[in-house]
Amino acid sequence: MIKWIKSFFHGLSPQRWLFLYYLLALLTATFMLSIPFLYRGGKDIPMVDVLFVAASALSVTGLTPVTISETFNTYGYIVIMLIMNLGGIGIMAMGTLIWVFFGVRIGLRERMQIMVDNNQHKISGVVRLVMDIFKTLLLIELVGAFIYVIIFMNQSGDVGYAILNGVFLSVSATTNGGMDIFGNSLLNYTENYVLQLVVTLQIILGAIGFPVLIELRNFISSRKKKFRFSLFTKVTTATYGILLAVGTFFIFIMESQNYFENDSWFKTLSNSFFASATSRSGGLTTVDPAHFADGTQVVMSGLMFIGASPSSAGGGIRTTTFALLILFVIAFSRGRDRVNVFNREVAREDLNRAFAVISLAVMLVFAGIVSIVMIEDSRFDLIDVIFEVTSAFGTCGLSTGITNDLSSPSKFIIMMFMFIGRIGFISFLFSIGGRQHELPYHYPKERILIG
Repeated sequence: MIKWIKSFFHGLSPQRWLFLYYLLALLTATFMLSIPFLYRGGKDIPMVDVLFVAASALSVTGLTPVTISETFNTYGYIVIMLIMNLGGIGIMAMGTLIWVFFGVRIGLRERMQIMVDNNQHKISGVVRLVMDIFKTLLLIELVGAFIYVIIFMNQSGDVGYAILNGVFLSVSATTNGGMDIFGNSLLNYTENYVLQLVVTLQIILGAIGFPVLIELRNFISSRKKKFRFSLFTKVTTATYGILLAVGTFFIFIMESQNYFENDSWFKTLSNSFFASATSRSGGLTTVDPAHFADGTQVVMSGLMFIGASPSSAGGGIRTTTFALLILFVIAFSRGRDRVNVFNREVAREDLNRAFAVISLAVMLVFAGIVSIVMIEDSRFDLIDVIFEVTSAFGTCGLSTGITNDLSSPSKFIIMMFMFIGRIGFISFLFSIGGRQHELPYHYPKERILIG
């Protein structure tokens, strides 16, 4: 039996190891959050909700069936912040930090798992990448927390309140965790544009991709006259910026005569920009999405489905996947069989992966929506279910308010989507399919009519 177990684990692919690590982390987080010491007096929530909160914090999603501020005490807040940081940095990255701290040698298998966890194509430099990610994330959180503490201190005059809320908000925004201890997210700060701007910047920095931030830091510190950004950084930044602008535009147009009807154009623009940014993976919100028009919710669902960039704190199909789809459609419509961008040709393997991810993600999300509609027997509007499922898949955390009313089977479906969104859709597919093997033969080719 022991020999079989050793053989089983020895033959696991890096993707399956990663899946098991996150599953173990989820169980550990659930156990930690089930300790009564972390709850406010008299509070007792079902185990399925404890598991849900643990999955939401670890996947840095933000969906929760309970109100965090009414359920947990200060110690509970600290544990949730630790779990969000673990999810934001990544399981393997956190393990690497521990190994480096204790001087443990990091072997080839561990380096391959780090590479998979951070969506890298090569194994060299992954340990250094992890150290850079940790330093960058910590710096962003510290700067954000400092600003928030000043804002909350001026607002309340309570040092303890300012520090606790400032640090929690900074961790939640940077990791794109989406959780809050205000009780109603940032609805009380619709006109605090300084706080909105800082939160928006943290959400963007956490979702745009850690390699992008590291390259930007190297560009700033570089003494070279000509600094060459990678194709990944160029595509990611351009796609993220375009989606952010497009989302802001549509939300502004559709809600100017609806939710923001009585607001000034500047307040409307500011909150539209924030809603577009947080739809990528942030989860924090200055407006209630339930009051948005159906069209706006569809747009935000699309943004959440696309999600953040690879090697970031966000989920979804990722910005580069969406970018490759659009670039291929443009090239195909012009009769070209190759996709070129920024004077570089995109590898056929990346195009194949992008189409596989999009196709399977659409089918999976569709299956999740249909399953919840059937389980709940049409208790919720279809748009609310679509919004909830895409929010979980994109590890966003926005909700129209149905999370707490979902039945246990529906909650497990949402948890599954949060889990998949965090480990990455490609890693999830490979963890199911096992090790990849190239067939040593080819069948005769034959054309199929399409369109």
